[in-house]
Amino acid sequence: MTTTNTAVSPGLWALAWRRLRADKVAMIALGVVAAFLLTLILSASGIIAADWEQEIGVSYAPPGFIGADAGEKAALKEEAPPPENPLDPLAPVLRELRKVPDRTIPVIINDYGIADPLAQEMGDIYTELAKTGKATVLERLDTLPFGADKWGHDIIKKTIKGAETSIVVGLVAAFLATLLGTIFGAVSGYFGGRTDDFFNWFYSIFTSIPYLLLILSVAAVLQQKGITTIILILAFTGWTGPFRLIRAEYMKHKAREYVWAADAIGASHLRKMFIHIFPNVSHVALVQVSILVVGFIKSEVILSFLGFGVPVGVVSWGSMLNEAQNELILGKWWQLTAATAAMAVLVTAFSLFTDALRDALDPKLK
Repeated sequence: MTTTNTAVSPGLWALAWRRLRADKVAMIALGVVAAFLLTLILSASGIIAADWEQEIGVSYAPPGFIGADAGEKAALKEEAPPPENPLDPLAPVLRELRKVPDRTIPVIINDYGIADPLAQEMGDIYTELAKTGKATVLERLDTLPFGADKWGHDIIKKTIKGAETSIVVGLVAAFLATLLGTIFGAVSGYFGGRTDDFFNWFYSIFTSIPYLLLILSVAAVLQQKGITTIILILAFTGWTGPFRLIRAEYMKHKAREYVWAADAIGASHLRKMFIHIFPNVSHVALVQVSILVVGFIKSEVILSFLGFGVPVGVVSWGSMLNEAQNELILGKWWQLTAATAAMAVLVTAFSLFTDALRDALDPKLK
């Protein structure tokens, strides 16, 4: 009895992974994306950046590698009292006031350089509460490793928390948009005829309006700020790309022999569409998800920057850039740099990985 060794031909996904591993740039990009996703999981679980709202630094505390501005620190110090005039009738009163122990009250300055008129009064209240043990006055740091915003929030923790919002919005919205585009494209491409005409008419309406204007108009109509609203806006306006590609794939595959064989054994339309055809075009949907994630992260940043994005109390990269435009007038550049650098690294890595994934899943490549 003789045995023959039959070589098993690798499938589409095995070949794609083999090509992907051979691409060093793609693997580095995948590592960067995985690092951002790990940071997202740790931030969402409260392990890191959970206390990002704690005001641990002074207003606009500079990064640690720059150091506190000597001029600003000197301005906060109390000036030496002028010589006492013996003819001044208020001299004894001033002399008694100077015997009161000094209390250092942080001066809170707004975007226009105006000091808070209630800072002294609120400082006295907190000092009295601290004496009774009902409150704790925390000493704010003059510098932080990556600086602070005008409220004293740590910029690096704020950037990590903003990444959580932006990445979640991009991932969920991309998945929903691809799901809608896949369903619409499958129905349109498989049935054809009037069904295809209806979806093409619907597709033409959405693509005839500039994308940025479309999402802004939908956001203005909904007038509800929230992460769920942003996800729905992006999903309902971003399904056109997956629809066009999935429709073309279904028009091509519905005439293949394996679909005729499924029809011969009595398979229903839904079974032929999503059990037989969809596994052969799923790589197109996967590439579309990765492409849309990049676009939706940038769209969320644009919406939040223009005031149509996340609500007050929720931080994202877009809201950080919105705050940074006022800080640049005062020469405070660190929040802009942190948000821009984080977004640029993630978007670049995701784009490089998406291009490599598209090439690896292309069945025409050998």
